Amino acid sequence: MQPMFNLLDHPFLILVVSLVTFWISAWIGGWIRMRRGVEKEEIHEDFAFVLGATLTLLGLIVGFTFAMAVNRYDQRKNYEEQEANAIGTEYVRADLLPVEDAAKVHALLRSYLDHRVLGYKTNDQQQLRRVNAETARLQIEMWSAVRAPVAASPTPVAAVILAGMNDVLNSQGYTQAAWWNRIPVAAWALLVLISVFCNILVGYVAHGRSAFLFLILPIALSISLFLIADIDSPHHGIIRVVPQNLESLADSFHPQ
Repeated sequence: MQPMFNLLDHPFLILVVSLVTFWISAWIGGWIRMRRGVEKEEIHEDFAFVLGATLTLLGLIVGFTFAMAVNRYDQRKNYEEQEANAIGTEYVRADLLPVEDAAKVHALLRSYLDHRVLGYKTNDQQQLRRVNAETARLQIEMWSAVRAPVAASPTPVAAVILAGMNDVLNSQGYTQAAWWNRIPVAAWALLVLISVFCNILVGYVAHGRSAFLFLILPIALSISLFLIADIDSPHHGIIRVVPQNLESLADSFHPQ
């Protein structure tokens, strides 16, 4: 089953579509002004006042939406660090198991870590689904690998090892939840609607002046939406969480 196309996962496409949409909106505003003909100066000043208030509202919405994207990015970054710490701690604790069990857990953790790094780096949906499936399989095997020796010797030390593996599994769940936590579609809809309305007003007020005025706001808003979408897109954006902590841990697991 092919996943549904999501425009929010393609920041460059958002840049192009929003620029065209906002420029057309400004042109529509100018066309409406041309159809109405010459207006009194008082009416023109009223429109300028409404435009200023609307642009202020738009600036606040853009700022709030950008803050939402940055907060989600920071959350994904923090969970990557926590996941690396959980895996590294459990790798050390596994030394307390019997030799054969410790070797098995170490091998599983190394393979699991490699798949977690790959999950951060890949942007191909089919490959990502395969990585997630293999990650889920490894989680089951890792839990079974520590459950058996702990059940055979239920000591306080064994309980610590089991708790550490639980932290490894939970950290991946928290990371996945953070990646699914995107800016709500309703927030995007509000941002686009206010942006279109502002461009119509700009086109209305700027009719008869330099054509460059019809491009200033569309370009600025398009770049803003592109940046927001890029930060909010975990797999397809330019600004992505680099698994530097997981990669550093993997390098320590696989010394040259």
